[in-house]
Amino acid sequence: MLALMVIDVQQGMFGGVQPFRGEAVVARIAELLTRARAVQVPIFFVQHDGGPGDEFDPDGAGFPFHPAVAPLADEPVTIKRRNSGFYQTDLDDKLKAAGIDALVICGLQTEYCVDATVRSAFERDYRVTVAADAHTTFDSELLPAATIIAHTQHIWNGRYARLKAADEIVFA
Repeated sequence: MLALMVIDVQQGMFGGVQPFRGEAVVARIAELLTRARAVQVPIFFVQHDGGPGDEFDPDGAGFPFHPAVAPLADEPVTIKRRNSGFYQTDLDDKLKAAGIDALVICGLQTEYCVDATVRSAFERDYRVTVAADAHTTFDSELLPAATIIAHTQHIWNGRYARLKAADEIVFA
């Protein structure tokens, strides 16, 4: 069974410097959520806890989800403290209990939490599709965000995941 996974689309990602095409990515994720909910595809959210004093401190303004993509009351949220949504969390147990064997993954940041979760899902034998235009990151000191995204997608494609544009993903 297929599920949608939304990774770290939190307020702290939109505080100062904005992610590359951030609002367009959020709009695509919101549309994926709408379409998945319409056909009752399970949705799993992953949320980063950076600890006290971090921009993703659970008691801070950066921890909540972006309001355009916030989970509904009955949609599970996995709190993580490392890059991968699977590392020392109950995410794998939640997915298995729901009968999930395939994932559509979207979110932030491409080369960190999205990448680690994509690879961890692959290692656990989930069939992974990445919504190619529904994840993003920031420019780094070495590379612009567009290059980071292109490079990461090149590594994923056909190895760890399939890539599909968000509007080409069919939830059925």
